[in-house]
Amino acid sequence: MTKLPAPPKAPQRPYSYERHGHRVEDPWHWLRDPGYPTVEDKDVLAYLNEENGYFEAAMGPHRPLVDTLFREMKGRLKEDDKSVPQKDGAWLYWREFELGAQYRKWYRKPVGGGETQLILDEPKLAEGKEYFRLGAISVSPNGRYLAFAIDDNGSERFEARVRDLETGNMLPDVIPGTLSSLVWTSDNRGFLYGLANDNWRTDNARLHWLGDSIEKDVELFHEQDDGFRVGVGLTSSEKWITIATGDHVTSEVWLLPADNPLAEPKLVSARKPGREYDVDEHDGTLFIHTNDTSPNFRLAVASIGNPGDWRELIPASPHFYMTDVTNFKDFYVVEGREDGLDTIEIRDYATNTARRIPFPEESYVAGLDENPEYDVKKLRIGYESMVTPDTIYDYDVAAGTLEVLKVQEIPSGYDASRYMTERLHITARDGTDIPVSIVYGKDFKKDGSGLLHLYSYGAYGHAVPPGFSTNRLSLLDRGFAYAIAHIRGGDDLGQQWYLDGKLEKRTNSFNDFVDVAKGLIDLEYTSAGKISISGGSAGGELMGAVVNSDPALWGAVVAHVPFVDVLNTMLDETLPLTPGEWPEWGNPITDKAAFELIRSYSPYDQVKAQDYPPLLITGGLNDPRVTYWEPAKWTARLRATKTDGNILLLKTNMGAGHGGKSGRFESLEEDAEEMAFILWQLGVTD
Repeated sequence: MTKLPAPPKAPQRPYSYERHGHRVEDPWHWLRDPGYPTVEDKDVLAYLNEENGYFEAAMGPHRPLVDTLFREMKGRLKEDDKSVPQKDGAWLYWREFELGAQYRKWYRKPVGGGETQLILDEPKLAEGKEYFRLGAISVSPNGRYLAFAIDDNGSERFEARVRDLETGNMLPDVIPGTLSSLVWTSDNRGFLYGLANDNWRTDNARLHWLGDSIEKDVELFHEQDDGFRVGVGLTSSEKWITIATGDHVTSEVWLLPADNPLAEPKLVSARKPGREYDVDEHDGTLFIHTNDTSPNFRLAVASIGNPGDWRELIPASPHFYMTDVTNFKDFYVVEGREDGLDTIEIRDYATNTARRIPFPEESYVAGLDENPEYDVKKLRIGYESMVTPDTIYDYDVAAGTLEVLKVQEIPSGYDASRYMTERLHITARDGTDIPVSIVYGKDFKKDGSGLLHLYSYGAYGHAVPPGFSTNRLSLLDRGFAYAIAHIRGGDDLGQQWYLDGKLEKRTNSFNDFVDVAKGLIDLEYTSAGKISISGGSAGGELMGAVVNSDPALWGAVVAHVPFVDVLNTMLDETLPLTPGEWPEWGNPITDKAAFELIRSYSPYDQVKAQDYPPLLITGGLNDPRVTYWEPAKWTARLRATKTDGNILLLKTNMGAGHGGKSGRFESLEEDAEEMAFILWQLGVTD
């Protein structure tokens, strides 16, 4: 085997500052290009390219394994897959891949029969581009116009365009720099959108009339709070346009008549710190989903004429976490999780009685799928579990029956009976029971000899659902178990679960993850050093924290676009996300206690002279969420500090952002590289 070149070493350049009586040394501060978001600094680019070259050299001998994994993963994808057609007005809409295509085509045809019409050709739009992502897409109420937005560099600043579906021609209307939904007015003459400001924050809602120059666009709403973001939407009845503004803990909603968007916006209820709410509407009644009395949320109603007078319709429950409410013409749907398991309730307007849709497995993921129409007799439902592929149902509301419309097809074959899934509870160090979803082959031995991959996220109230993954099969079929730790910081068990993993309780998330790993060892699913782990973004922060605290547990670690330079980022209010992130992490600029807490766990700041496990770290040059220098600085400090000889790799996508490469096969290639790295480090050679 060819000997690896020496790993890159980023030079240290003195840089320090003082906050709250502490001096913070940051000798790799120079890796942040002062011209960001443009990155042209020659030293910065040279270092990133050198790391990429080292990554390629290290992975080179393992390319056959990468290729094998890629073929396996690709073989499980139906290349010419298509969605189930769904009725919206006079048309049936669907999207499909062609053989070999990286991106989808979008189609429709008249409900009463007629020719199929190609309405959006993603492969054509992506032609010649290193990166392509379709953002918002919206058909006008009369079906004539298609508004859509694209990002072709990973910066998440989308260019909105409009196509006339009758003529097939693109209209001259082009709006660069959007970061929002596109919501049509009911007269089909215009749409609402939001522009990203210089700090990659949507602080506005604007109205564009077709045919007008964007200079004539009307700003309908402007948010003054630097930590808030604005979004536009539409109620289910399509009578009202919603303008919602908020941060991670507080929200406020305004309403505009969809047929008169220039009317004075109607405030539902003024923002109150720590209160979140969202709004739907039925026959002049607002349905308000809010956490004002409980972190598990309740449902209140109010009249359009007096929207601030809330009357309780469904009280909060200690066991049921209400996550969403959707109104339809003859009933409404309440979604949530009861003791961590998804539920879908159909409720009658007259009596408010509830009927739950039953599902057969003990652990699963279920929720409303695409339901664009207000007046329906059937609901489109999505369902999956760790052993059951994605399944699309129609649920007949009157009959209470489920009809299978599509089961995810796996061309290379899949036999669910070969696998088992469990839902465990492992007690954390403070006595809290942490749910764990786990899947493994039926021949997996629980004698401590097994390999196990452990995944989690644990932030922002984002639950990790125990869903199906075709890529995961490549680990299971090589003898791994795969576990998801439902740690605090997510809202897997309700919003209180989220609150117990943020701000001053942030370290609960890290401790939960470590304690789950130790619990799985105690249960003899695996042993220390036989566990691979992965996480991205805030989950990458989790990876950084647990390799600092318990490095000997892990046999291989993959940290995707990891948020690891937490202290420096939270101290820099000029960065796009920082003001809006203070409710999540704390504000170390003004709060000494927050400064000291963040400093105590920030992975970059807590790197120490000790042995670390093998690490693969990724970043994106155009990433506006976790800036490229966070993984780069972390890698540099690890290289300069750690005492082991284990491999450490940094791969920076030079033409992509937070989500990595965009095409379905290009992203599979990255998945295959990650898995090959894990297998290599854990001694699995084929």
